[in-house]
Amino acid sequence: MLWLCVVLWGAGAQAATAPDFAALAATPRWQALMHVNPGATLRGVGTSYVDDADFFLASDGKADPEAELRATWRALEPAQSQARCRFPARYRFLATRLGWHESAPLAHCEDYLAWRAQMPIGQLVLVFPAAYLNSPSSMFGHTLLRLDAEPDPDAVWLSRAINFGAQAGGADNSLFYIWRGLAGGYPGQFSVTSYVEKIRDYAFVENRDMWEYALNLDAGEIDWVVSHLWELRGINFDYYFFDENCSFRLLELIKVARPQAPLMTELRFAELPVNTVRALYSADLVAERRYRPSKAVELEALAARLDANERALAAALRDDPARVDTPAFKAYPPPRRHLMAQVAYQALRLRNREGARDPGVARKSLALLRVVQRNPAPPPQPVPEPAPPERGHGTQTVNLGVGRQDGRDFLAFGYRLTYHDLFDPLAGFLPGAAIEGLDVQLRLDERDGLALESLDLVNIRSLAPRSEFVKPISWFVHAGLEQTPVADRARALGGFVQGGPGASWRFGDLFPYVFAVARLESVSGTDPDAALGGGAEAGLAYQTESVQWGLHARWLEFTSQFARLRTGVTANVPVSPDNALRGECSHERWQGEAVAGCSVSFRHFFD
Repeated sequence: MLWLCVVLWGAGAQAATAPDFAALAATPRWQALMHVNPGATLRGVGTSYVDDADFFLASDGKADPEAELRATWRALEPAQSQARCRFPARYRFLATRLGWHESAPLAHCEDYLAWRAQMPIGQLVLVFPAAYLNSPSSMFGHTLLRLDAEPDPDAVWLSRAINFGAQAGGADNSLFYIWRGLAGGYPGQFSVTSYVEKIRDYAFVENRDMWEYALNLDAGEIDWVVSHLWELRGINFDYYFFDENCSFRLLELIKVARPQAPLMTELRFAELPVNTVRALYSADLVAERRYRPSKAVELEALAARLDANERALAAALRDDPARVDTPAFKAYPPPRRHLMAQVAYQALRLRNREGARDPGVARKSLALLRVVQRNPAPPPQPVPEPAPPERGHGTQTVNLGVGRQDGRDFLAFGYRLTYHDLFDPLAGFLPGAAIEGLDVQLRLDERDGLALESLDLVNIRSLAPRSEFVKPISWFVHAGLEQTPVADRARALGGFVQGGPGASWRFGDLFPYVFAVARLESVSGTDPDAALGGGAEAGLAYQTESVQWGLHARWLEFTSQFARLRTGVTANVPVSPDNALRGECSHERWQGEAVAGCSVSFRHFFD
């Protein structure tokens, strides 16, 4: 009888002290630690984004946060539990909520404590390297987090970079990478590396400007992020190119630091890096913004201080530093010599930024540095800071317009999922770069009624300006459906893919360019069904924040013994940050026939 009383008393005491699991599991912090989808994406609402059984202690932990909390409580409650070493953030959550008071609850976790000692907790910064069109995973830019030991933007040598990326095979080509990324064919993982390596990759090797956004998180909030990163080591998430990508996962991680921040409250159909920055501003998480220009931008800003003769001499010095002894160089005053030698040195370093160390390049670099040191420097001038990414227009677009083609009036309607074309408002975007995806244009006229005018699946253009110091290759690729001219002035819907390499230059705000063009098209009702053509395109784009316009001409000769010449002009005038007026005219000639038309439209941008 006494034994039964003791058992009943013990059961009652346990029931009295047992946590309210349902209430704890519903708290924002636990939901953030479990990466529960609150409805930010359509896949798996109410379940964890984590797609790895090793992350869960309960068999149904992915779908049931309360069950996972119960299993976590049982595993972490015993002192010296190895589960505490695996889940230090979870332990902190339970210890805080349940009043567990131990002087050194993780003292037995040697591996975690050694790793934790290497993690600085002074400041957390979101880093946004600008768009890099030569990499499918970075065409829209990229985001990562940086852990600093102190809030000093120049003291980053011991900082750590927190990155999330797809675990793609090295043999995957760009098209295969995009396809698998769209379909969720890659797992994604968090990683922590040296930030100095990232600076070299982004600013030096890839020539990408970097924007840094210091977050107003305190040390205690940053500690949540660091301890949770240990829990995520080697853990797989699904990776989707458009929504569950690097930027989306970083928002999840920041949510662990400040669960009450409204970061995941809306459906995020396409999570682009710039939208992540805007989300942080909306949640009042940004304390300071800093711009870090790429090495190519620094070089061009320095070279812009030279006149044409000085630029030519600097380019010659890059190739042969012995030219410093020529009368042409010595005729300049010392500050101009300093500037030319500095440009030559930076151009030499940029051209040889990859590959093994070359002794010849090292000798040239040393010779140029000696000239720089011998001649006094002119007054410094900062690199001009462009408009930050968050100032740019919204990433989705709708348009409504009217026009006339071949004597027929029409109404035009359109929607573009993403992102920016050459004639959209320029503020906040990379000049000369255009990335468009899923652009649907409909047309309504009296003869044909409502019809699909075009569907661009992808349309990417890179106008990378060439100069005396850098010689990049411009390129474009464009694929989709469009109304194509056929016999008797009629048109038919056809599929196409086209693209090619080229070159472009920059003169102030003007971008002249030329492309070699290859095109494969298949138009319904034509003979043959498919046609292969080749030719060239030349154009001129003018880009400022107040107006954008351009001209182009494209000539294609097809293997089916016909040719096509298309010319056009486009002008765009922003009327507000997210609204613009656009006018377009085009003329297309083939086999002795021609079609011409003009339109004007109103465009609205939104996220």
